[in-house]
Formats: sequence, C-alpha cells, structure tokens
Amino acid sequence: MMLTTLILPLMLQAAPDAARSDTDFAAELQDRQPRTSSVIDAPRPDSWLARCLDQLEEDASRAHVQAQIRRDTTSGEERVLANHCLGLAATELERWEEARAAFNSARQETPEGDPRLRARFGAMAGNAALVTGDLDGALSLLDAARADAIAANAGGMQGLIALDRARVLVGLDQLGEAEAALAEARNLQPEDAETRLLSATLLRRMGRLAEAQEQIEEAARLDPAGPAIGLEAGVIAILGGREEAARSSWQSVVTLSPDTSFAASAQAYLDQLGPVSE
Repeated sequence: MMLTTLILPLMLQAAPDAARSDTDFAAELQDRQPRTSSVIDAPRPDSWLARCLDQLEEDASRAHVQAQIRRDTTSGEERVLANHCLGLAATELERWEEARAAFNSARQETPEGDPRLRARFGAMAGNAALVTGDLDGALSLLDAARADAIAANAGGMQGLIALDRARVLVGLDQLGEAEAALAEARNLQPEDAETRLLSATLLRRMGRLAEAQEQIEEAARLDPAGPAIGLEAGVIAILGGREEAARSSWQSVVTLSPDTSFAASAQAYLDQLGPVSE
C-alpha cells in the first residue's frame, strides 16, 4: 500500500488537545500526585476535611451536599477547605461548572501569602474549565496558576501547569505557543514521559519530524512499554519513511497492550500497510 494513503489518518492520530474524555480529567483532578505537601494533602484524621474526603469515596453525592453546607456556613480557611472538597465531589459527579467554580473560589479565598496552594486550586479550576470546552477561560485560569507557581518557586507544579497550558493552546490552534509551554515543561520535569510524548506529538503535527523523533525516543526511554508512546513512535517513523521501524513499534503495542484502544489503532495501521513485501 502506498505510504501517502496513510498520511491523513496518521496525522489525525491523537494530539495533545482538549478533546479528552471527562473520565481522563476526573482521574487527573483527583489522582494526580501532589509534588509538595499541604493542608489539603494530609488533613488531620479527625478534621472535617478528612471526614469529607472519606465520604467522597463512599458517597460522592452526600459529600457534595455536606461540602455545600460547610461552605455556606463557614469562612476563612474552613471555607477554602469546604470548596476544595466540594470541587472534588463535583468532579466525581462530572458537574464540571460547579467544580470550576468551587476550585476557583478556593483559590481566590486562599491568602496571597500561600501562592503554592493558590496555584494548585487554579490548576484544578483550569482543568475543569477545559472539560467544559471553555478554552479561553481555561487558559486564563492556568495563566494565573502559573504565576502563582512561579511566585512559590514550585517547579513541579509549574511543570504540570505548563503541560495543561499546552493542551489548551493546541485546542486554540496556537501551536507555537503550545510548543513553548511544552519546552517549559520539559525544562522543569525532564524525566516525565508524558511531557516527552506530548512534545513529540506536537512537533510531529508541526512537521518537525527530527525533533519529534528525539522526544519520542526520550519518552520510550522513560516508559518503554507505554502503549501511547509506541503508537506515536510508529506514526513518526512512517511519516519519516521508516516502514520497518513503524511496523516494529505498532506490533509492540499490539503485543504488550492487547484489548486496548491503542492496540486497536496500531493493528489498523498494520492492516493498512499490509503484509511485509519480499
């Protein structure tokens, strides 16, 4: 099969854009590991926040109601913590506008003397806005979160925010600005496989295949069995005219990650290529 017949579907293959599922964002908002500890990471076992977080795991709807009541009847730090739990509960319930509002309120009511915590709440609000499709709003929130992270000298947090900003900027078709955000993320977290993968994907979309190859090799070094990495490695290889390398990458995805969407995509590409010629 001629190589040119593959180019359109390959170029449409997953890029670091905003069109990810609500489930993906829910996992990021709730499960992303904090780079530094704070009151919201390790609340006292007997505190209201600890009880609300426990309730969140058992009954998100009940935790949502409890957090609303707490938010409306407290002030200061207690209200901030109530908004934090409310945002998490709304995320679990996929009530994204409420999650955005709660996280944004938590940020605004956190003292400016705690920019690290303000950055975390701002990033969570930005991610919630991204799920709703409000890219301009998401970018505004993430820009503010980035400024807070810089003020706090929180490099790990800044790297995560840079990654989120890149996704929004791709959604806004500002690819140059998105690549600058990914370069910032690479500088702050050079050993992060996701950052390298998204960098490779964007550089490939921009037609910068040599640089994309460098980034996908780094991603593979950091996560050799990652199916998304293997899939993207094959895309970059086929666009560079390296059919054997593309076959090898896609076959590894099929072998190592069967019964996944990545394997299905990889097999479809292999089927398009057809059998190996003599």
